[in-house]
Amino acid sequence: MEKSIIIILYIDIIYDGVTRRGGCVELYLLRYFLAVVETGSFTKAAQACLITQPTLSAGIKRLEDQLGVDLFVRNNRRVFLTTAGTRFLPRAKAILHEVNMASAEITRTEQANSLRLGVLQTVPAALVARLLSGFCAAHPGVRFDLYDGSEQELLNRLDERGLDYALSIRRVDDDTSVPLFEEGYKLALAATHRLAQASEIRGEDLADDSMIVRSRCEVLSETSRHFTDRNVRPPLVYRTAQDERALSMVGAGVGVTVMPDSYEAPDVVRVRMQGFNPRRTVALFLPRFTLPQRLAETAQAFANFTVKHFSNAPA
Repeated sequence: MEKSIIIILYIDIIYDGVTRRGGCVELYLLRYFLAVVETGSFTKAAQACLITQPTLSAGIKRLEDQLGVDLFVRNNRRVFLTTAGTRFLPRAKAILHEVNMASAEITRTEQANSLRLGVLQTVPAALVARLLSGFCAAHPGVRFDLYDGSEQELLNRLDERGLDYALSIRRVDDDTSVPLFEEGYKLALAATHRLAQASEIRGEDLADDSMIVRSRCEVLSETSRHFTDRNVRPPLVYRTAQDERALSMVGAGVGVTVMPDSYEAPDVVRVRMQGFNPRRTVALFLPRFTLPQRLAETAQAFANFTVKHFSNAPA
């Protein structure tokens, strides 16, 4: 149980000009403290911690007694940090972060065949499925924990050691990622669309077509500007953060949209737009920390397989 975990804090807190040193502090008391800070309320903090308010209040009082200072100014409406509480806050956060990281790394050491892979929300699910299917066939017993996110969310999770690898867009040419493939963007239309057989489409040709907006699209601003520069404003009929859903809507004839070339569907055709040439490089982002040895072997095998998989993929 978490309450049995005790850490020794030797924390110097200057309060009213006096330096005070804390003693033994139980980990759960730090969680109570941070919950009060985050919610600004003992009642809400107790709810967040799934305990009663008297239990939380007693825990905060115990923490204050152990540190020898008041951490909060209490009133009927809200609680505020004292000067000592403000000084203690970053240390409490840092301690809990390190404890959580240590726990995660210990767990990871025991999971030599489990990889955490982040996937950009605009990378096709079918593309990822083919990659993982091929790797798991060659390396039976390996398990993947998948996380979908935006570019920044994936980078943050890599920095925080919450992911081992990520499939995302490469913006900087450095050693934090390995490029896998480059692709452009085309207009996606239903196979029955009047322009489905065209070799190229002008923005003006779509003035009366309904547009499906992919809210996660990396070139959304460029797409909008492409039409605006041509005094074309297609009516927007659907907006979604799910690209596979957008593709289904296109196939059903609901509207048209701009998508990366790697998206495919039997009832959808892709046609280049005149004067619209953005491109992206999809890359494998590498671990930001040293993996445990047993896990590192599995991870390296995955990295090698991924690079080879995409180098052999049809252009």
